[in-house]
Parts: sequence; C-alpha cells; structure tokens
Amino acid sequence: MLQNKIQDVFNEPGCSKNQSKSDKERKKGCTKALQPGGAAGGCAFDGAKIALQPITDVAHLVHGPIACEGNSWDNRGSKSSGSQLYRTGFTTDINELDVVYGGEKHLFKSIKEVLDKYDPSAVFVYQTCVTAMIGDDIESVCKAASQKFAKPIIPVNAPGFVGAKNLGNKLAGEALLDYVIGTEEPEYSTPYDINIIGEYNLSGELWQVKPLLDHLGIRVTCCISGDAKYHDVAQSHRARANMMVCSKSMINIARKMEERYQIPFFEGSFYGISDTTESLREITRLLIQQGAPAELHDRTEALIAREEARAWQRIAEYTHRLRGKRVLLFTGGVKSWSVVSALQEGGMEVVGTSVKKSTREDKERIKEIMGQDAHMLDDLTPREMYKMFQEARADVLLSGGRSQFAALKNKMPWVDINQERHQAYNGYEGMVNLVKQIDLALYNPMWALLRKPAPWDMGEART
Repeated sequence: MLQNKIQDVFNEPGCSKNQSKSDKERKKGCTKALQPGGAAGGCAFDGAKIALQPITDVAHLVHGPIACEGNSWDNRGSKSSGSQLYRTGFTTDINELDVVYGGEKHLFKSIKEVLDKYDPSAVFVYQTCVTAMIGDDIESVCKAASQKFAKPIIPVNAPGFVGAKNLGNKLAGEALLDYVIGTEEPEYSTPYDINIIGEYNLSGELWQVKPLLDHLGIRVTCCISGDAKYHDVAQSHRARANMMVCSKSMINIARKMEERYQIPFFEGSFYGISDTTESLREITRLLIQQGAPAELHDRTEALIAREEARAWQRIAEYTHRLRGKRVLLFTGGVKSWSVVSALQEGGMEVVGTSVKKSTREDKERIKEIMGQDAHMLDDLTPREMYKMFQEARADVLLSGGRSQFAALKNKMPWVDINQERHQAYNGYEGMVNLVKQIDLALYNPMWALLRKPAPWDMGEART
C-alpha cells in the first residue's frame, strides 16, 4: 500500500517538471536514493512531521525509537493563536522487545494514554523506519483505535527510508487527503473563503497577511498547516479558492482538491511588495471567478495602493544605506526567488541564490527576476562561501543557521532567513522588517571592531 502511494506521488500531474519525464524516469521520483546515514534530518518522516506538526490541537504521536521524535520535535518556529498541544512531543519509545514481538499493542496503548490525558481533537500517528521494517500495520491500529475511542486517529505512513524530506511532505498531504479533508461539513460558507496551502506560520508570518485579507472580507477557512485546527482542515473542502505557497511541497493537496471539489488554485508568495500585491490580485480574481461580487476587485486595488505607498515610504529610510549592497542568498524552495524580488525592491544586488531545494518552476522564476545570467547555485561548500566573502563578492549572507559560520568566521554579517528565524517577513509589513534587519546587520558597529587588528598585533606592528 505504501509503495502504491509513493508511485502515485511520483506520478504527480500537477508538476510540469515531472510530466516532462519519460514513464521510466517518472517512477524514480524527484530525488536520488538515499545512502545509509544520508537520511538523518532530511528523511521522509522528517518531511511529514514538519508538514503536519503546525496543526495545533492534535497530538502528534511518533511510533518508533525516541530518537526519531527528538530529531523533529519543535524544529520550526511555527506559532499558534490557540492550543499549544502541538509543541508537546509524544512517542511510543519502542524497545528491543517491541522489535522482537511487534509494537502494535504498544501503539494502541499509547494512543489510549494520549487520549485519556490530553483529549486532543485527533491523534496523528507517524510511522518510522524501525516500526515499518518490523511490519507494524499502523493503518489497522489507527482504524481500530478510532472505532474504539470515537476519535479521529490518522496514520501518517512515511518511514524515513522511503525517500527524502520533499517526498515526506507529499505523503503527509496524502494522509490529509485520505483521512481528514472532506470528513466534516462547516456550519456555513461564504463566497470569500480561501485555503492557504504550504504556509507554516513561521514566526507568526501568517498573521502579517491575515489582516490584509480580513480588511477585504476574505476568510482563511484553513491554513495547511500553520496555526491550523483539525476541524478546519476537515472542513477545508468548502473553500472557493486555494493559494499554494511552499514550492509545490504540497502540490498534491491543491491538485486533488481541484479534482475532487472543483477548487481552483495558484502558486504565489507573500515575500516582497510586488509578490504580495500579485497574490492579493490573484486571490481576488479566483474568488470573483468562483462567484464573489465583482466589487471585491476595486476594494483590493484600493488596499494595495494604500499599503504599497505606506511600505515604500518606510523602506525609503533604509534604501540609501542598502543600495548596491551585495547579498548572497543561500536558501531554497519558494524563498530562492521570492526573497530575490524582495531584496531587489530594497535596492540590493543578489550575487547568487541557491536552488538545491527548488523546483524547475522556481528556477524559471529566478531567471525572470534576475535575467538569464542569474547566478543559481546548486550547492556551495563552506569553503567556496568563505572565499566569496574574502573576495568581497558579497556584503551579507542570508541563509539558515547551518550556513552562518562561513560569514561569521570571515567577520561578515549574517541574517537568518530560514525556518528557525525569530523574525517574520511576510506581506508589506514583513518586507519593511526584512530591510530593517539587513540594515541592522550590515551597520552593526561590532563588525568594524572585529575587523580591527587585536591590540597585541597593533603593538607588534609599532615595534
């Protein structure tokens, strides 16, 4: 059953890159087979867990050794406006006897214990490598537990060894499609209802965009999965339009919701002024196409004009200090192109952007924004990154925490742009915040102090 699901995901019609392949190549999937040890921190289980963990009012129970839960627990700064249950780690913590005799009874008892102690809206059960290899059937256990306790118990069958993180994202989406989406009906629906797919509310970024939509009367029925509630996900099939944010990691959800429930979707971004504007316009267009009043268009344009003017006025305080500064963007996915646009709007020059986790469509977007000679980096070793700073080809690095040391070792500023960050950069307000953080990093007086020779070196120079 799992292999059939994987083949179905590999044959994703919504991915134009996938459809350009031959039948043989399509079956191989999008990534190379993982080598032993290569799955650590980036396996299918990890991808499934980070995709679903922002659903805040459910218990996320990992069926496997405790190290699997430790690897992925709370590894993103996804915020919640309500329940904090999603931040509690649950694991069956199987032992040697479970490996020998099977862990299904252990799993059933763990589900009961979680329900008794926490009474969550649902329990998501994640398969891991060890329990998959010993043959534990989590689908059957979840079905039996759901019938016994009258609560939704959702199996997420994405053991780490089946592939990389992106495959895990899609398998998580399949679990929602199979067991959650469409299982409940909302009390009411409106012509202004939308879903946002692939947005994880990192550092509260969803909350920077939601006021714009609220002002227009557009209701976010569900965000999959940032700050989501189980019942919202279950009722999300009644939305009128879908916006897909995260670089097609959940394209299967958007595409199958269009097939099953006739909900049109588009891929957009809320990073940068122009991308935020285009996303608002596309949401409005789809809603009007689906039956919303035509006057929504005029109200959207009025909001855009007001917010753009306000954002540009605030950015102008920093533009003269940032104009011409060279930025190395070392990230992936949707940020590989959407942040490029945002940086250029701030007057900066992007000397290179990584595309290791980006799709073919992402790369085409980069070429549109930066030109055909865009410096797209498939991979960049720390040594090469360090050399770029030494040769003064970049003034600041925007990346995740693992890449910061090449810049810091070279006494150059670094700004966190990855999921662990503590700043929100979505929407018009987020763009102002991004420019402000880059300005603070570049002009922090500590860099000048760090680059000065040490006092003892200055003394040697005088003698």
